[in-house]
Amino acid sequence: MGNAQKPLVIGIAGGTGAGKTTMARAVVGELPADAVSLLEHDAYYVDRGDLSFDERCQLNYDHPDSLENTLLIGHLDDLCAGRGVDRPNYDFVQHRRRPDTTRLEPTRVIVVEGILIFAEPALRARMDVKIFVDTPADIRVLRRIRRDMERRGRTFDDIRRQYHKTVRPMHEAFVEPSRRFADVIIPEGGNQRVAIELVVERIRKALTGQQSPA
Repeated sequence: MGNAQKPLVIGIAGGTGAGKTTMARAVVGELPADAVSLLEHDAYYVDRGDLSFDERCQLNYDHPDSLENTLLIGHLDDLCAGRGVDRPNYDFVQHRRRPDTTRLEPTRVIVVEGILIFAEPALRARMDVKIFVDTPADIRVLRRIRRDMERRGRTFDDIRRQYHKTVRPMHEAFVEPSRRFADVIIPEGGNQRVAIELVVERIRKALTGQQSPA
């Protein structure tokens, strides 16, 4: 990618289990692979290898300080400047950053996804379009239970403890207030297919040089 035109940066946020990851991947899947990159905030959890596994299990993973935002911002800046990056990968079972990385090359579109991406001013300022997926808490928690039990090796008691201790308080303190920064709010129960098509059409116009206001 040349440096003549800044990439279009799209942020997709929402509470845990809101459906933001599904939407982000659907948007990416509608575009040519060489035209879009996906930066998932979850990949940038701080690696606390200095702690034991039991100690890592007790950490608050829902606070902005649990994520290495400076690294994510640096990677986003590099991609926007036409430089490739090595994105970290995170092991949610062990609560550790994996030794391998994923190479991302510069693209015309960058999608940034995560629950706390609008809570970080420096990250938010780099986004051209900000989308918030707004889903009721009861639906979100049921989705989280299923995900964590099926894919992250958690027990129901672990999930319940974490939800009451950190997930819900941090959602109320950081995620929900960041909703006001969104350009577009997509409600659960609305037709997400329509929302995805609108976002993809906006991106296609930018790719063909027919960019319209966000």
